[in-house]
Amino acid sequence: MRTLICGSIAYDTIMVFKGHFGEHILPEQVHILNVAFLVPEMRREFGGCAGNIAYNLHLLGGQPTIMATVGSDAGPYLERLARLGLAADHVRTVAASYTAQAFITTDIDDNQITAFHPGAMSYSHQNHVADARDITLGIVSPDGRDGMLQHGREFAAAGVPFIFDPGQGLPMFDGPELLEQIALASYVTVNDYEAKLLCDRTGKSLEAIAALGKTLIVTLGAKGSQIYHAGKVIEIGPVKPARLADPTGCGDAYRAGLLYGIAQAFDWETTGRLASTMGSLKIAAQGPQNHTPSRDEIALHFQSGYGYRPW
Repeated sequence: MRTLICGSIAYDTIMVFKGHFGEHILPEQVHILNVAFLVPEMRREFGGCAGNIAYNLHLLGGQPTIMATVGSDAGPYLERLARLGLAADHVRTVAASYTAQAFITTDIDDNQITAFHPGAMSYSHQNHVADARDITLGIVSPDGRDGMLQHGREFAAAGVPFIFDPGQGLPMFDGPELLEQIALASYVTVNDYEAKLLCDRTGKSLEAIAALGKTLIVTLGAKGSQIYHAGKVIEIGPVKPARLADPTGCGDAYRAGLLYGIAQAFDWETTGRLASTMGSLKIAAQGPQNHTPSRDEIALHFQSGYGYRPW
């Protein structure tokens, strides 16, 4: 099954602050905030939601097709996609733009402060779902605002089930826009913070949102995740990672597990557990695309947490 991954491709500049943000940000002085963090560790990674999700889905043996927009500086990223065998036929280069750039500072508690330059991502509406052939499943992940709205509508018009994954792009949308996308989607996924914001923006409970979007998945970080489906809440426990190296991209790895489980018609318990397994494998490696487990290693890690193999 070919899965269309609509979302961002970005370069991530990741910096590590060897302290706690909370010790340097004074709540009573936020109105005149002027803080500098010494970051002795810095690296540049290949990232972006579409790139990360496709990378992880490829590890699972899925068939991801990326739909994204990049700038004139995207040469190294496009070469990487080609080396990995990831389809980039629908990655559009926008001249005179930079590829989206994320500048992420992480403290020792894995809290993150991110500055993001959208660059070519703002032109994502120039891509159309109908341009991709033989697609049976999709996801609308964080991207340009107009592109996200358009791609959700286009998936629905084409009769292709998709996940609506607003992520860090959620604040760009008002309540009616979110409700429209939820109603068009077959699945909706957010983290616990985004879930609260989603409820506030739409005026609806998680149960009501699940009823509109058919299935709602809420990730809870180290506590696991919850899947709201058919009037029930399925609790998905976490898988213990080998180590805690870097949380960047864990949510995208989780979403790849969801997509693979849906495509393979796994039950929701197994789908959620596979998603959690992918997040656990990712957090043990620095950067969003540097973990390289085989399918057998993924199955073994799954088994270590849940007592059976998914395949």
